[in-house]
Amino acid sequence: MNFSPGIVADLHGPLRPVTQDPEPYAAFVEECGGPALELGCGDGDPLLDLCKRGLDVEGVDSSADMIERCRRRAREQRLRVVLHHQRIESLHLACRYRAIFLAGPTFNLLPDDPTAIAALRGIRGHLGEGGTALVPLFAPRPTAADDIGQVRVATAGDGAELRVSVLSEDRNETERTQTTLLRYERHHNGRSTVVDRPWVLHWHTPESFEDLAAAGGLVVTSMEQTPGSAVQRYRLRAARSAG
Repeated sequence: MNFSPGIVADLHGPLRPVTQDPEPYAAFVEECGGPALELGCGDGDPLLDLCKRGLDVEGVDSSADMIERCRRRAREQRLRVVLHHQRIESLHLACRYRAIFLAGPTFNLLPDDPTAIAALRGIRGHLGEGGTALVPLFAPRPTAADDIGQVRVATAGDGAELRVSVLSEDRNETERTQTTLLRYERHHNGRSTVVDRPWVLHWHTPESFEDLAAAGGLVVTSMEQTPGSAVQRYRLRAARSAG
């Protein structure tokens, strides 16, 4: 799941529509105990905030660019953070964790059910005794026709103009996938970089996710949904082995 190389990583922070609230994840780690692991930590939100609170949390991400951005932000804040450059569907870390979580519906970026099962098996293999996983999910809405071609603009720290726009979108209800073709642009001092990238979202019904969890050796213990939010937060634990 390497979706943030180069320019895409540079534009991620300034142009992301939502910054994750650290509070629910801090509460989750405090409840479950450490060590904890954030999957898909990106450039450090909310990981760095949790480390700043003294919580024992490590991060993993598939993007080397994002890992480097996270390390740089940690240095700027004088924080010590343990980071791993791995894909979440092929985790092989030495540690076991009391809490494993994704901040926001990053799990939806896994493009299909087999990849999702591989990620869930990885989570199962890295949960310590009595550990809990937290997986937020959502079903994406189609991009409104009027929003196709609209450009969001931000300014980078060096004064560069950053742009992102939706070029097209394809939605497959049967496979539960939505592929949005995004254009990323960076313009500075007469030089321009333009990159088009597909953004694939794969969603799950409660029933299909429980089946995937079971295939990954996990069991859903609860599901919470904040009123007014499209995000559902699933808690999972290791399934008891037969016999």
